[in-house]
Amino acid sequence: MALKDVRILIVDDEIFFRKVLRDLLEKIGFTVVGEAGDGEEAVERFKALRPHIVIMDIYMPDKNGIDATREMVAYDKNARVLVASASDFDSDTQAALDAGAKAILMKPFVPKEVYETIRKILTGK
Repeated sequence: MALKDVRILIVDDEIFFRKVLRDLLEKIGFTVVGEAGDGEEAVERFKALRPHIVIMDIYMPDKNGIDATREMVAYDKNARVLVASASDFDSDTQAALDAGAKAILMKPFVPKEVYETIRKILTGK
């Protein structure tokens, strides 16, 4: 699958992080199909847009990233959710992985790490 064919949904309540991540992903060559500012909107957009990858913040108002991940995986067992976190391991990142997230992306984002994590999730290698 070509990079431009990989459809990504960005979920973060902070517009700044969504913009930074969108710019980074588009510079790498991925296609950002949508954004969401909370978990409720994320689940709706996931169902409507059917992205290959969701990059999800954990801490958001209304519905957090853990609950939204759980709903996405319940809706589609093949959902590929990557959790964005400033901590590579804590109880919340573990809870997100337990809910079905495939990997953790570290904030601040490093382009090579973002690319390698997405490639690994898509190819299984």
